[in-house]
Amino acid sequence: MSVTARDVRAARAAVETVARRTPMLSTRTFSERVGGTVALKAENLQRTGSFKVRGVASKLDSLGEQGCANGVIAASAGNHAQALAAGAAVRGVHCEVVVPEDAPMAKVEAARRYGATVHTGGKSVDECIVIALERAERDGLAFVHPFDDPAIVAGQGSLGLELLEDVPDLAQVVIPIGGGGLAAGTALAIKDAKPHVRIIGVQAAACAPYPESMQAGMPIEAKTALTIADGIAVKRPGGIPLAILRTHLDDLVVVDEEATAEAMALLLERCKLVVEGAGAVSVAALLGGHVDLTDGTTVAVLSGGNVDAGLLAAIARRHETEAGRRLVALTRIPDRPGGLATLLAAVAGTGANIVDVSHVREGLGLHVRETAVELVLETRGRDHAQTVLGKLQEEGYEAQVLS
Repeated sequence: MSVTARDVRAARAAVETVARRTPMLSTRTFSERVGGTVALKAENLQRTGSFKVRGVASKLDSLGEQGCANGVIAASAGNHAQALAAGAAVRGVHCEVVVPEDAPMAKVEAARRYGATVHTGGKSVDECIVIALERAERDGLAFVHPFDDPAIVAGQGSLGLELLEDVPDLAQVVIPIGGGGLAAGTALAIKDAKPHVRIIGVQAAACAPYPESMQAGMPIEAKTALTIADGIAVKRPGGIPLAILRTHLDDLVVVDEEATAEAMALLLERCKLVVEGAGAVSVAALLGGHVDLTDGTTVAVLSGGNVDAGLLAAIARRHETEAGRRLVALTRIPDRPGGLATLLAAVAGTGANIVDVSHVREGLGLHVRETAVELVLETRGRDHAQTVLGKLQEEGYEAQVLS
């Protein structure tokens, strides 16, 4: 069940029949913020929106026609499901996937569009794996594990081979870890050629079983998998990746939800890249000071870009608020004709854009002839927001900032 760098190199031909060679992108924004040279490996631009097609291509090739004769099945939070569906479609193979009950709909629908039969069941990827294994045994399907499989790990490692070729001064790689297949395969490829290159793994704090598992030398299950980084919300590490990472990983860090959301927003705003939470944790680790920069280039792997539009919009709004470009304020006005118009005229005079206005009439201890008004405003930044608040105070309104 072991995997070697030779296996990674051998899997590359199969990987390239399905996967694209994703670009390396320079980023002055992040380089300046962290004080070193940072580049981005844009696997969010990979076919099906994540690195997963690399491992899938390798696995399907190892199964061959006979192994795929009755079809294939997988368990996934979404990215592996899409990848297997796409890879199976290329080979004309029947495909089924089992996804958690709360799997992002964008990922689920994408798997269906590739032709997969989607089954929903289980509260986590681990529970879905149990269901998928039962269906595989019952129906004679080939089970394709999302990360704990030698062929999968070898295929994911093709990313490391590309980094070696595309980044001559490669110093370290910051890479998301869920089950561990991508990090393990990448580490095998890179350490074999350049042992001095550091490999830093990143997990979401809300689902981080690897630190304890690395120390124990065996997979230890996390208590929860509730995180916006759903693509790496794996409660139990894979045995094969864990064994590799215990000897090939130089450091392991965790990042919180707020840092991940901010990284997603900055990648969208500054780099024009849509990156899901699982893919953004590498950038969150850099911006949070969890990684020491060295001479040479530090590569942050953006492992995927499959994110629901609703979540992305919520994160963008949150970022606007944090940056002072979105102001939510609560104030009181007389409950009589013209009261609201007078308030809005005062706001309009500041040049702020009124996004939403809501009356709040209960729960605030209001006078019988008084109503509260919640304003959502777009401003030009923190200074402009303070100008708006100052104008309201000048006009006799006591405004409470809600966010």
